[in-house]
Amino acid sequence: MNKLRLPKFPKLNWKLLVTVMLLIVVVVVAMRCVPNFMENDTVKYEVVATENIPEELTDIIGRYKMLERALATKIDDEVYVIVTRGEKLTAGYGVDIEKIELVEEENESKLVVYAVFTDPKPDELVAQVITYPYAVAKTDLKELPQKIELQVRNPE
Repeated sequence: MNKLRLPKFPKLNWKLLVTVMLLIVVVVVAMRCVPNFMENDTVKYEVVATENIPEELTDIIGRYKMLERALATKIDDEVYVIVTRGEKLTAGYGVDIEKIELVEEENESKLVVYAVFTDPKPDELVAQVITYPYAVAKTDLKELPQKIELQVRNPE
């Protein structure tokens, strides 16, 4: 009877295999951490009171008030940032802009808007009226960014 012969495999160099695996893990971790250390510039801004919002901006807010988002627009050489919360069925909801950062990534400028959304407490008496919470800030930016991102935090 003929025995079935298996091909001979070369001996594994375990040290080399472990070194390569470790190197792959280090590269993956480094790639995930590098964006966190990118240069971020905090943007100076001033929250604009409702009565001081330019009329052109009021028209823009009217078009986007149903959405939860951040957007930027340039009016009279001033860059404004708007954060809208969407339609709410009662009063008591709020929006506050916490900070604005300009991030350069992949040769594009991205504006990251950090906002705090507040909700009425469950036992709080609020008016039964449809509201559209928003916040407007006038920034010290000279040009509009290519992208804008909204980061929302709810207070504890």
